[in-house]
Amino acid sequence: MKSLHRTSTAQESLNSSAVNSSAVNSSAVNRRTLLGAALGVGGTALLAACASQGQGASSSSSAASASASESATASAASSSASSTAAASSTAPSPIASATSASASASASASASSSPLALAQPSVESQPDSLRCLVNKMRPFAQQDWEPSDLVEFYGHQLRAEAAKAADTMIDAAATDGVTLLVSSAYRSYAVQQQTYQYWVSVNGQQVADQLSARPGYSEHQTGLAIDFASPEGCRLEECYRDTLAGQWLVKNAPRYGYILRFPDGRQSVTGYLFEPWHYRYVGVQIAQEYMSSGAKTFEEFIGTGAAPDYASAN
Repeated sequence: MKSLHRTSTAQESLNSSAVNSSAVNSSAVNRRTLLGAALGVGGTALLAACASQGQGASSSSSAASASASESATASAASSSASSTAAASSTAPSPIASATSASASASASASASSSPLALAQPSVESQPDSLRCLVNKMRPFAQQDWEPSDLVEFYGHQLRAEAAKAADTMIDAAATDGVTLLVSSAYRSYAVQQQTYQYWVSVNGQQVADQLSARPGYSEHQTGLAIDFASPEGCRLEECYRDTLAGQWLVKNAPRYGYILRFPDGRQSVTGYLFEPWHYRYVGVQIAQEYMSSGAKTFEEFIGTGAAPDYASAN
């Protein structure tokens, strides 16, 4: 793979800003304050099933702040992510799906009583599939699943195939005079868990759900998602769509297998406000099929239905 360790001066500045960002004022909820650094934590491969469709979602009444989602959360994570990973490794294997009805009922009752409750998923597809869909209704079946093929990528980590495609795309953009910076990529379950718990402790769960994906529900955990940035600014803000980088990505990203994951005006389906910086790798063939299908979201393309809120919204 070529040049995956390259880091431009602008990228170095972006990475440095992410690593050294100061503590966040807990009362602020704007993008500039809440969105920032992203941590990538690699790990050993765990073979597991991907996500499932939960039951009975309802639209969130506090959607106005939902756009400060997964990208915001990593700036709150501390260096103790590895200890959190050890704790999360006790999650039951999704492959053991032949459990009794009573055991399932017991698990559901236990989950619903916890403020960090995670929906109990059924086995549908593999998390390493390019078609794997993760959202508020479809968590990872094995909550602490980690990709087996992570590579270093512009100061972050990404799955090898996605990194190779993104590297080619970044080169193509540069040829057109456009600079694509990488703000965030893979984030582990451990980092997401620690970050989400931090926001719950500071602001309570209702606000935390607007600012951070619950652990096991973050698309960044697939190792297939990238948050891009631009030297022009508008980092992790809606105005990113007006930058040269944002405009170039909308026009060209599908040619390299990347799709805009949270499009404008589709929060009732995706569960998130417009995020013009967040792109998901699905491969060139699937990206072309998606663009030709007329679907406005990946949920509609896959045919799973809307995911405006968590299946177990306590």
